[in-house]
Amino acid sequence: MEENKNIEIPAKFKAIIDAVEQMSVVDLNELVRTLEKKFGVSASAPTLAVGAPTPGGVGAEEKTAFTVELTDSGANKIAVIKVVKEALAMGLKDAKDLVDAAPKVLKENMKKEDAEKLKKDVEVAGGKVMLK
Repeated sequence: MEENKNIEIPAKFKAIIDAVEQMSVVDLNELVRTLEKKFGVSASAPTLAVGAPTPGGVGAEEKTAFTVELTDSGANKIAVIKVVKEALAMGLKDAKDLVDAAPKVLKENMKKEDAEKLKKDVEVAGGKVMLK
């Protein structure tokens, strides 16, 4: 706390800062909880997008479940239907209906590796996919 002594405090906040400095840790915790309830906010750090750098160079917690959405079937719809049929173990009619309904979720709660493989396979066949 010694390094914070040199921070210039605006006059309008001086009384508040002085009061906070005199509080115990228990009182500070109670103050934070009261402010959260009063203003409908959270004092916790905001969450960062996956892959975004965080302060101090520590990586953000990585997402583990992905939703694969077919956004466009592309020009070669038959190839995309074949990939979807094989990857999702569907019948031909079900796969065709799914591809025809694009944009449409192909599969939810997939592991990252599986979702990326499905995305790659569909894109190689000519479709467009988005991971969520």
